[in-house]
Amino acid sequence: MNSRMTERKIILVKRKTRLEELIVRYNTIQQARFFMERLGADFSDYVLEDENYRRAVATTTSELTALGRVQIVEREHVPNFIFGEQDTIVVLGQDGLVANTLKYLNEQPLIGVNPDPLRWDGILLPFTVSDLRRVVPDVFVHRRPIKEVTLAKAQLNDGQSLYAVNDLFIGRKTHVSARYELRLEEQVEQQSSSGIIVSTGLGATGWLTSVLAGAAGIVGSATRHPMSLTPDHLVSDKAFGQEAATEGSSQDPRAAWSLPSLFFTVREPFPSRTTATELVFGQVAAQKPLRIASQMPENGVIFSDGVESDFLEFNAGIEATIGPAEKKGHLVV
Repeated sequence: MNSRMTERKIILVKRKTRLEELIVRYNTIQQARFFMERLGADFSDYVLEDENYRRAVATTTSELTALGRVQIVEREHVPNFIFGEQDTIVVLGQDGLVANTLKYLNEQPLIGVNPDPLRWDGILLPFTVSDLRRVVPDVFVHRRPIKEVTLAKAQLNDGQSLYAVNDLFIGRKTHVSARYELRLEEQVEQQSSSGIIVSTGLGATGWLTSVLAGAAGIVGSATRHPMSLTPDHLVSDKAFGQEAATEGSSQDPRAAWSLPSLFFTVREPFPSRTTATELVFGQVAAQKPLRIASQMPENGVIFSDGVESDFLEFNAGIEATIGPAEKKGHLVV
């Protein structure tokens, strides 16, 4: 065994399986089985997924131990974990676990590993456990290609900040409307809405796409069945992200991951005497950040990548400046 190689530190990030989460909730596997089967669910699928993942963790740990010093980190500990500058990060999927690890790194290489290729597609998981023996040594000596990923960043005027790999959500914890002032360059609006989504190029095929698809469907239906309450500005091509689609168009979807721009959309903006609905979609760049001033007395939040438990409070008096982050994610491909 090469002593220089075994001096390398490898961080293996793993998660709880659905079965493990059920056992935490119901105390025992027997009670979990009873509850799920009473609802008509196939409990054997939970067991099979758990067995496959445990086997993948064991094999991955064995493979990595032969290549360096391995430290295992559970998903819930990632936000508070201090990654070393020379660490190599291995994430044992799914895609969400890759995204929720990448934003806490400082450009260390991340290797996404699919623990169960028959179950997960894994666009961010290009490798299987059996690939690690050849991929990790290549990463150590910088022989593997790296795909840079543009991150989003929300910077608050109280000094706090939050990064996102896919998207940021700015709004209320509950279904109550969010109130804020939105500013993009010289355009300023008072708004009341269900919140704002700011998406990276990597995340544009996720939440942002679903919001825009819903808006397009509504306007398409309204065109066929006109309603006097339909705002005219909703039918513009720009409202449906045509410039986003044009900028990120490529046969390889990974081409959009390093785009320097972000895109935002306002969910369900409400027009009134004091709130407007013109500034509902746009492009955000380093020199053209999005500025949001909260007008919410309580329950205002900013969270990233769908993790609601890891959030910044965004209440009255707090202002957020949102744009591309100063750091990049480094995915091994």
